[in-house]
Amino acid sequence: MAPLTDTHQSRPIAFLSLGFRPFFLFGALYAALLVALWVPWFLGIIAVPSAFPPVAWHAHELLFGFVPAIIAGFLLTAVPNWTGRAPISGTGLALLLCVWIFGRLSLAFSTHLDPLVTAAVCVAFPLVLAIAIGHELVAARNWRNLKIVAILCGIAIADALFHYEIFVFGRTKFAHTGAVALVLMLVMIVAGRIVPLFTTNWLLQNRPGRSALPVSFNRWDVASMVLSGAALVAWVFLPLFDEAPWSVSATGSALVAAGIANVVRQARWVPQRTFAEPLLAILHVAYVFVGVGFVLTGLGVLWDDPGFASAGLHAWTTGALATMMIAVMTRVSRGHTGRRLTAPWSTVVLYAVMLVAALSRIAVSLAPEHTMVLLPLSSVAWVLAFGGFAALYGPMLLRPRVA
Repeated sequence: MAPLTDTHQSRPIAFLSLGFRPFFLFGALYAALLVALWVPWFLGIIAVPSAFPPVAWHAHELLFGFVPAIIAGFLLTAVPNWTGRAPISGTGLALLLCVWIFGRLSLAFSTHLDPLVTAAVCVAFPLVLAIAIGHELVAARNWRNLKIVAILCGIAIADALFHYEIFVFGRTKFAHTGAVALVLMLVMIVAGRIVPLFTTNWLLQNRPGRSALPVSFNRWDVASMVLSGAALVAWVFLPLFDEAPWSVSATGSALVAAGIANVVRQARWVPQRTFAEPLLAILHVAYVFVGVGFVLTGLGVLWDDPGFASAGLHAWTTGALATMMIAVMTRVSRGHTGRRLTAPWSTVVLYAVMLVAALSRIAVSLAPEHTMVLLPLSSVAWVLAFGGFAALYGPMLLRPRVA
C-alpha cells in the first residue's frame, strides 16, 4: 500500500486528517484498558456497571470494540489508495470516532440502559463503517473490494447476535465464533495482499539481484482461502451437529487441513528472507498464528479437548489478530507520518512483548496448572504492547506529517 499524500496541513486538526490517526490511538488505548480492567474485575477486586458478565464483556469488547477500531483505521487509510478518492476526514471522521466511543460507553454502563438501546448503539459502528466504505468503493466502481463491506456487515450481524444470546441465554453459542471467523477471513484477505507485496518491495530494494521473491497470488491462494472459509463455517455451526461423529471428524479434519494450507501459503511468501527488518518480519510472524490456530482448534475438535480448542482460539485472537494489528499499526503509522519504514529498537520491544502476551496466553490453555503465573504475564505483556504503542506512536498520530 503506497503512502497516501497527507494533506492535513490545510486542515485545522492533523489528528483528523486520515483514519489511522484517531482509530489507532484510541484503539490501542482501549486495548490496554480492556485487559487492565478485565483482570481485576474477573478476580472480584473491582466492579464495572455493565450488564454483561466479565468474560462476556471482555470477549465482546475485544471482537467488537478493539478489533473494529483497528480495522477502521486501516480501511479508512487504505481505501483512498484503492479508489483514488479523497479520504474521509475532519468532521466525518470525528463523527465515526464518536459512534465507536458511544458503543464502548453504552456497554460499560449497560446496567443503566435498556438492552435494545445498548445493542443498537454497539451495532451502529460496524454498520456505519460499512456504509462509509461501501459508498467510497461504489463511487469509484471498485467492485473487487466490496467483499470487505460484506465482512463488515457480517461483523455487525454477529454483534447483534452476541447481545441477543447474552440477554436471552446468558452466554454466546455462535456470535463469538462467528466474529472470530469473519475477522480471520478479513486478515487472510488483507495479509494475502500486503504481506507478499511489502516483502517483494523490500527484497527488491535491499536484496537486488537475488532469487526467491514471493509467489504471486494464484490458484493455491484461492484454494487455501476456500478451504479456510469452509472450515471456519463448519467450526462456527458445529454446535448444531456436535452429536454426529461424522460432523466432528469432518470439521476437525478440515480445520487441520486449512492450517497446513495456510502454512504452505505463507512459505511461498519467503518469510525467512525478512528477518533483517523487524517491521516486515512481524507481519510474517503474525500470520504464523493463523495456521497454528487452525491446527490447534482442529485437534481440539477431533480429540474433544477443551485445552487445545482454547489454545487455538487464543492463537487466532491474541496471536494472529492482535499481533497482525500491532504490526499494521506501526507500519502504517510510520509510513503515513513520513517516518522511515524500519523498526527502531523501541518498536521491536513492542513486538517482543506482544509475542510474550500471545505465547503465554496460548500456554495457559495447554498448561492450566500454571495459570496463576502465565495469565498475569500475558495480561501485563498485552498492556505494555498496546500502552507502549500509544506512548511511542501517539505523538506521531497527533502531529502533522514530517517533511
